Amino acid sequence: MKKNMITGSKLWSIAMITSLLAACSSPATTSTTANAATSTTGTTKTVSVSEQTSVKYANLVSLDADDTNISWSEADSTAIKLNGTTATVTGSGAKAANGSVTISEAGTYVLSGELTDGQIVVNVADKGTVHLVLNGATIHDNDSAAIYIQKAGKAVITLEKGTKNTVSDGKTYVYADATTDEPDAAIFSKADLTFNGAGQLTVTGNYNEGITSKDDLKIISGSISVKAADDGIKGKDMVAIQAGTITIEAEGDGIKSTNDTDTTKGFVAIAGGTFDIQSGNDGIQAETALVTDGGTYNIVTAGGSANAPAKVEEGPFGGGGGGWGGGTPPTDMGTPPDGEPPADMPEMSTNSGTNAGANTNGAAASNSANTTTTTTTTTTTDNNADADTATTATESTSAKALKAGTDLTINGGTYTIDSMDDSLHSNNNVTVNDGTFNIESGDDGIHADQALTINGGTITIAKSYEGLEGAIITLNDGDVDVTASDDGVNAAGGETETAANTAASTDSTTTATDVETTSNISVTETTGTTSTTDQASQGTATNQQGRGPGGMGGAAASNNEFHINGGSLTVNAGGDGLDSNGSINMTGGTVIVNGPTDNGNGALDYDGTFEISGGYLVAAGSSGMAQGTSDASTQNTIVMTFPATQKAGTLVHVQDNEGNNILTFAPAKDYQTVVVSSPDLKKDGSYVIYSGGTSTGKAVDGLYTDGTYSGGTQVVAFQSTSNVTWVNESGVTTANTGMGGPGGGGGQGGFGGGRNRSQSGTTSGSTGTTDSAK
Repeated sequence: MKKNMITGSKLWSIAMITSLLAACSSPATTSTTANAATSTTGTTKTVSVSEQTSVKYANLVSLDADDTNISWSEADSTAIKLNGTTATVTGSGAKAANGSVTISEAGTYVLSGELTDGQIVVNVADKGTVHLVLNGATIHDNDSAAIYIQKAGKAVITLEKGTKNTVSDGKTYVYADATTDEPDAAIFSKADLTFNGAGQLTVTGNYNEGITSKDDLKIISGSISVKAADDGIKGKDMVAIQAGTITIEAEGDGIKSTNDTDTTKGFVAIAGGTFDIQSGNDGIQAETALVTDGGTYNIVTAGGSANAPAKVEEGPFGGGGGGWGGGTPPTDMGTPPDGEPPADMPEMSTNSGTNAGANTNGAAASNSANTTTTTTTTTTTDNNADADTATTATESTSAKALKAGTDLTINGGTYTIDSMDDSLHSNNNVTVNDGTFNIESGDDGIHADQALTINGGTITIAKSYEGLEGAIITLNDGDVDVTASDDGVNAAGGETETAANTAASTDSTTTATDVETTSNISVTETTGTTSTTDQASQGTATNQQGRGPGGMGGAAASNNEFHINGGSLTVNAGGDGLDSNGSINMTGGTVIVNGPTDNGNGALDYDGTFEISGGYLVAAGSSGMAQGTSDASTQNTIVMTFPATQKAGTLVHVQDNEGNNILTFAPAKDYQTVVVSSPDLKKDGSYVIYSGGTSTGKAVDGLYTDGTYSGGTQVVAFQSTSNVTWVNESGVTTANTGMGGPGGGGGQGGFGGGRNRSQSGTTSGSTGTTDSAK
């Protein structure tokens, strides 16, 4: 839940409803469920995304004739035959001496044979293009880069089709003086560097990095395998990959671009290819933008999610958490005296927790900016700090799979990710337009410091601490399935959070200028149903439901937002299912929430409002912090609290008085409260809720959309007279004013006014159990 509270600890005893049904009704009459949730998924909105979120490879990368040139002939090239510690040059423009070859003129050079301890040096004064053809070449240098592009307009390395080529260096370099630190990679270029061809290249960077360009680095094609003591493939101004098969085993980052002084550079753009990356730090990291149009990716960082340090949240008074907020069921909960904790409040732990040491870069020569150390006197942590930096770590390693300093845009591709840290991460915005994702994360599945927008794709987050996190989250289309040990979806952080909830950050991934120039970019829908705009212009939600007396101090709603306009979202959460430090707005789509099971969290948890006008929502979880939708909603909602916890898999069935199915659902976790909102619900409708039984229909994520329901036990029959109707086994009730709790994200602890969520407005005495509904 990322609100600095100890998960599962009880702030005071909750007087739960203990009375059981006096008598169970006869089994439900058979009802048809053909008109269930399938007809209520809502219409996907047409989204007009900003230039930053619709950017593609072609918008960033241009190729010239040299980049794609793989042709050569013996007549028009110089042959360099490598032989042990010597080389023979046939043609002009190159000389061999002292076991090394120096190329001093532009042209094409064809290398073959083996150089056991020597260097290929390119030093072209006129800045022309040097075309190196690796035609079955093995090149090793014991104490420097094996291929060193010292000066040229551009260097192009062609991997001749059908050949295997190897480039490697030693573990120790010898420099001219103490102030020199270049080259530092097995293949090192101070000029633009392009790889093409259909051959194979194996690069081993024993000293530091595998392949480095101080300017642009482009890979057009070829099969390239890199093993490095630090970073695998690095380009300062850009890394652009059009195609190819790339395998990387790196102690540092797998692929990275590093220019942090020019916002038009420092990006990584990938059109396609096949990638197998195992990295000690980030898999693919861009100083500015990271764009992928397609490709197949298998990325494991820092040994995977199993190596993630344990998450330990602070006690509730250290910086507020969620609230024992409004919508807590019914009226016998009790309220402690103002300003005082209840007598049975457990003593609060003062331990903030310490993360286990993160994986470190084992290369002696490595100086990765992704590994930073914090002590009691130094607060140097990753600039990619998430909204929940409540833990104190002795060492922090950035081990994200895909990481962007500004915007991360994914237009397609297939991604299999097992990351110790966030799987997809941006210091600014994340946009997923398409793609297939299978994610296991030791932290967030997808994290954006600002806007997280999903316009399509199939996303399965099988393991995470929090599934989706961003200051403003928008689901327009796509199929998203989230499993999280804490919150499934968390709209928190960004510019709306106070400094008290954000760790001091100094990671070199992005500059302050970069953030300022792009942090307010967001997605606006052309339909006008959801407008995600400049956060700085949005004040605290004026429609936030009122504060009540007693309880722990609640925090004011922030500008954080979660918008659901289409697609499908399924959540299995250990903490809050859907959590917004501000508001939630739903206009379409299908949302299914399972969990939590403890009363310290809620299936729905928001500090502002939850307005629903379309789509289908079902959320099953514990009752302690249960919330429904807001009174301002134009679509109706039922919130049912059972007298006792129901076992996972026990069907809950809602039908109207004519036997039409509203809901048939088998929650994946134990539950006591179920929230359902559907276009089929009427403000003055009569409904019956059943428990147990069976359905002949097909269930998708526990939700039955066809078939016949039968055999259940009637729990309650009632008539709805409000757009948010709270029900227990006795009939319609009113939402309790509730007990305030630790304020969301940044609120100070202490006992004070709580949140008063009067979400029903249904008057007592209107239970309305009708014979026709039985």
